[in-house]
Amino acid sequence: MIRSIRDIDVKGKRVLTRVDFNVPQDEAGVIIDDTRITESLPTIRTILDGGGIPILMSHLGRPKGTRKVKYSLRPVAAHLAGQLPNVPVHFADDCIGPIAHTVIEEARPGSIVVLENLRFYAEEEANNAAFCRQLAVLGDVYCNDAFGTAHRAHASTAGIAHLFAERCAGILLMKELDYLGSALANPKHPFVAIIGGSKISGKIDVIRSLMASCETILIGGGMMFTFLKAQGMDVGDSLVEPDKIELAGQLLEEAEARNVRLLIPDDTVVATAFNNDAQRKTVHVSDIRSGWMGLDIGPKTIKTFDDVIRSAGTVLWNGPMGVFEMPNFAAGTKAIADSMAAATAGGAVTIVGGGDSAAAIAEFGHKHHVTHVSTGGGASLEFLEGRVLPGVAALDIP
Repeated sequence: MIRSIRDIDVKGKRVLTRVDFNVPQDEAGVIIDDTRITESLPTIRTILDGGGIPILMSHLGRPKGTRKVKYSLRPVAAHLAGQLPNVPVHFADDCIGPIAHTVIEEARPGSIVVLENLRFYAEEEANNAAFCRQLAVLGDVYCNDAFGTAHRAHASTAGIAHLFAERCAGILLMKELDYLGSALANPKHPFVAIIGGSKISGKIDVIRSLMASCETILIGGGMMFTFLKAQGMDVGDSLVEPDKIELAGQLLEEAEARNVRLLIPDDTVVATAFNNDAQRKTVHVSDIRSGWMGLDIGPKTIKTFDDVIRSAGTVLWNGPMGVFEMPNFAAGTKAIADSMAAATAGGAVTIVGGGDSAAAIAEFGHKHHVTHVSTGGGASLEFLEGRVLPGVAALDIP
């Protein structure tokens, strides 16, 4: 059983809370996208309203066990203070030891403590037992609200949990498990999955897992060309994983045997180079010539996919349809975002599985026009594959 922070009496207690404040910043250290901070606010407010002290711990970037100013969480703490103007936010210049203890001891209910970057210590990613104990003494209750790192067996996400009699999931983590879990276990039908991205290798288990509950799986992105190759087509200079061609063929056969529609694009936007300004044209997937590479799905495919998505009861999207970072090859991904918003308006449950898909839905203005946008790329993938997430399993109380 996993308890929610809402089930815990936090009055007068220090709630050691793992959040995911790994937010993108510009060269000047200004936060570009504060979604992960904003998403943690319901949990933080719940602790504050209950009379507890949120002791927030997170990583930022990859400092690889060394203290680096560019990876300090101090600017993040300042940003958080700006979002909660009437709440004192204290920053501890370390995440363990005397400095952390002193700041926490001086904090009072109604205030927040933000600890310095966990990954300034290599022991964090190593899930070092001694480091777990040093963190654990800082709190009375443990709460994990960092879905984005729940697939990592690190000290702050897995090792620490068993040191607390009272451990729970934050509101964001509970929401992620609820939406993603419901999509797999009890979806509103028809259930449609849209799987994109550059390589099939990272999505094999997801596709297989989704076949158990999906009526239709739409394939896009670079991985489509490995599927096309498996069907015996010439794909020119398009991205292909040679060692996965046979596997792609097996997935096509499995889908047919399980009566699941696995739709591969009919047309594609091809270019002479991996460059936004390269010569480009739209061709049928059987007409890709040498010297050309597919970088997006074409208009006919967009129409087919749109029809399927709008008629769905549940839609799960993970992975872009093309190189959407380049404006000339973003039409397919934008169209999927538009279709997701339209399906939501029509009553469908729509879930965006984090990573590039989350970035795309935000870029095209539909972040608030879908049911749920996951904050975890790798974590959402592993969850959808049916894997046990260490950070979630650690919260389970028999």
